[in-house]
Amino acid sequence: MPKGFHWIIAAQFISALADHALLIVTIAALTLQGMPGWWAPLLKLGFTLSYVVLAPVAGPLADGIRKGRLMAWMNAIKGLAALGLLCGVNPVLAFTLAGLGAAGYAPAKYGLVTELVPPRQLVQANGWIEVSVVCAALLGTGLGGLLVSGYWLESAPALAWQQALGTPLAATAWLPTALAPMVSPLGLSLVILLAMYLVAGVLNLWIPDSGARYPQAPIHPVALCRNFWRANLRLWRDPEGGRISLSVTTLFWGVGAALQFIVLRWSQEELGLDLSQGAYLQAVVALGVIAGAMAAGRWVPLEQARRMVWTGIVLGALLMLMSQVTMLPVAVALLVAAGAMGGLMVVPLNALLQHRGHVLLSAGRSVAVQGFNENASILVLVGLYTLVTAAEWPVQWVMVVLGSCVAVLIGALWWRDRATFRAKSAASHAR
Repeated sequence: MPKGFHWIIAAQFISALADHALLIVTIAALTLQGMPGWWAPLLKLGFTLSYVVLAPVAGPLADGIRKGRLMAWMNAIKGLAALGLLCGVNPVLAFTLAGLGAAGYAPAKYGLVTELVPPRQLVQANGWIEVSVVCAALLGTGLGGLLVSGYWLESAPALAWQQALGTPLAATAWLPTALAPMVSPLGLSLVILLAMYLVAGVLNLWIPDSGARYPQAPIHPVALCRNFWRANLRLWRDPEGGRISLSVTTLFWGVGAALQFIVLRWSQEELGLDLSQGAYLQAVVALGVIAGAMAAGRWVPLEQARRMVWTGIVLGALLMLMSQVTMLPVAVALLVAAGAMGGLMVVPLNALLQHRGHVLLSAGRSVAVQGFNENASILVLVGLYTLVTAAEWPVQWVMVVLGSCVAVLIGALWWRDRATFRAKSAASHAR
């Protein structure tokens, strides 16, 4: 990999590690406040809304500022979200602020990869990126589970934190009103996450400048939205791989976000696990994604990326099968298999999408378009999951409906793309 690539991996790993841990800690904060279960998906909705709303601005911003510096600024915003939660800000609002940082971070990160890495190494580079992202999800979810577990909350450091802030010396006139939430059981957990964002921000400053420069984009809101819409249409209409890769990755990330909450609920209702244990089971999916991503990065060249769409059909079938499972060992095996199918599918298609986006648009704008569509899908699917949870649908029904929809939609996209490819090949031979 090119010089400086390892700094991207390290910085985004720590930042993503804190993101996933923050989600679990924020869910625990909602539980401590006595909020109903359907509030948990609202965290993801608030986080994701930032990607959709800021998409027209995020691309030009990533192209107009040195990307490593921008990533450091975005980590600072995430740190402010952890600090706000520590100071008693509403958990949904605090996590939405973290989403603002993530919305600006993603186009800079993936755009920088596209600028630094030649096309022939894009699948391999995306394999490294996805492995680090999924490892961060795996370890971050596990870390979040640890930081909300009874073992940690009753440990010597956590109790010492509460005792230190609760002493008469600390209980000044301003502490009870401004910083009283710091004395909560989750106070030290949030301080640890705040420190992780600080470390990630420092690492971002060591990422070298790629040297890529783009024409200055208009800053008028109407012009930004118009240009973004045109860029969106250009990728959706691209027959050389942009359309199929954008369609599949958009669906995949929406399903993955909903599955994050489904697995937590399924593990508690069907397998008898608590929140921290469910977070560990959720992390099992990441092991499969790591295996699939590594296999794709090693054996799937960019030219063969479109052939991996079939794995999405298998993923949908596995989701339907999991709805009937009540034994933990079987559940673990199926979750690993589902993660592997996801890794095999998304890594090559993500590389193809980045390549076509870079050819048709620019590094930052193409990733912003991708982020807009993927996060709009997350909003829709997590919103639907919130509604069916509030309507008290059994979790088995949710998994069967979701799995069948994934299998049918991916199958239809695969068939259409193959038909288009065959027609194009026949026309080429005829000429």
